[in-house]
Amino acid sequence: MKNYLSNVALLWAFLSLALWTAGCDRDEGYPDVDGQNPTMTLTTDHIQSGAGHRFTIEGILADKDGIATVRLQCTDLNLDKTIDLIGIYGKPQESYNLSYSYDLSRNEIGERFTVKVTVTDVGGRNVSQDVLITMDGDFAAPAFTATPDAAVTVLMKPETKFTLRFSISDDRELDYVTVNIPGIDGFDNRRIEASGNTLNFSEKIVLPNEAKSYNVTITAVDKKMNETVAISVITVSEMPDFPKMYLADVETTEELNSDVFGVPMVIEHTGAYQYKANYYCQKAGAKIFFLPQKSDFAPICFGLDPEDDSKLTDDPETAEPIVLEQANIYYEITLDVKNSTYSVKTYPIAEAIDPVPHAYGSTSLDTWGDGGSWLQEFYFGYMTGGPSDVKRFTQDGTNPHLYYLEESLFFDAGTQMNFLIHNWHSNDWWNYCTWRVDNSNEPEIFGYYGGYVNPAWTVPNWVPDNWAKPTVNITGNYKLIFDAHLGRGKLVPAN
Repeated sequence: MKNYLSNVALLWAFLSLALWTAGCDRDEGYPDVDGQNPTMTLTTDHIQSGAGHRFTIEGILADKDGIATVRLQCTDLNLDKTIDLIGIYGKPQESYNLSYSYDLSRNEIGERFTVKVTVTDVGGRNVSQDVLITMDGDFAAPAFTATPDAAVTVLMKPETKFTLRFSISDDRELDYVTVNIPGIDGFDNRRIEASGNTLNFSEKIVLPNEAKSYNVTITAVDKKMNETVAISVITVSEMPDFPKMYLADVETTEELNSDVFGVPMVIEHTGAYQYKANYYCQKAGAKIFFLPQKSDFAPICFGLDPEDDSKLTDDPETAEPIVLEQANIYYEITLDVKNSTYSVKTYPIAEAIDPVPHAYGSTSLDTWGDGGSWLQEFYFGYMTGGPSDVKRFTQDGTNPHLYYLEESLFFDAGTQMNFLIHNWHSNDWWNYCTWRVDNSNEPEIFGYYGGYVNPAWTVPNWVPDNWAKPTVNITGNYKLIFDAHLGRGKLVPAN
């Protein structure tokens, strides 16, 4: 009996030691200080975000016993993240500044999500709080989809007039727009109220009939007080010798402004008041005008005089288009805007020349210049990184000088592009057949920059070593088209 009692006493002692040891394992030897739950003060319990954007949950966490972990959970977002503070810092933290960021998929279609944030201390005590994520964030300032050019000329007439036109869009909601034209009655910080996410404005302004310049400042503001400013200078004068002239083969102001680059198409300034346009007519009946400004058919539009179609007029209200009657042929059109004259002639595709050194798609790319030690297929296209990663152009079946991307390119508004038209090459750089641009931010001419060239091509290489870096104003899918004979590219909305 005595041995039995002794054995029982030993058993109880062993069990007590085991329980004490197990208790130490549970909190890993970190003693309770106050035995209270952790505290959590989040910056906000509602975050406005959006597809393709990042949200960040922030707050201050505290616990005198020591915080062991922070867990963030949202099943609908496949989010389950545990931040192990002991593993990171080697010990629990009495305070912790939480800042956790999560990137939402650009293809996310959900409208609201709840992220549960749970803070656990070393004693196993925890506290949770929900953070609501809604997809109604306003991340972008308003965008001008059409504004007057930076410099606009208005010709002096018996009634000198200018139609101020602009269009604005916002990813959420516009608030108001101000227009300031010092010296013009009614436009001294004029405020235009806006609602919804678009605004189209058009108003005729009668200007003093004297040579003078006016500064125009247009400021668009959205409901979150994000703002965008457009600046222009309007100059009233007699007919100037415009440094640039453009060919417009579209019918609406919207089409003039929906491209990323290339519409309207810049033409050659051949002499005082004189210009020459080379243009490929792909479809019979194309209608063209000539504009000294890029964003509008007003205030000056050169077209046929309705009273005498052998002459030009500059009046956008009466000008009629020059109609190109033949398809699949190149046109050459010359203008003299001082004398209001023009001429038109054509030349066939077979007589057009481009700098491309080999038949497109042929296996004749002599990689090392030794007569063919390593031949590769020759093609070129859209390149954003290096020649081993080129999106291949498709060559048009009728006009071999014309190329385009089969697949459209998607861009968010505000994206700055960075690309060349360049030959494919399997390894490293080789400028065998490549084009650069005249102006990175506003490319208008793609000048041939390659080291190999069709011997019949005699146009000098004059463009600098500029990559094309235009900024996209409107989110969407775009189609890239390139004419190697003209050295013209355009990026326009995909149908």
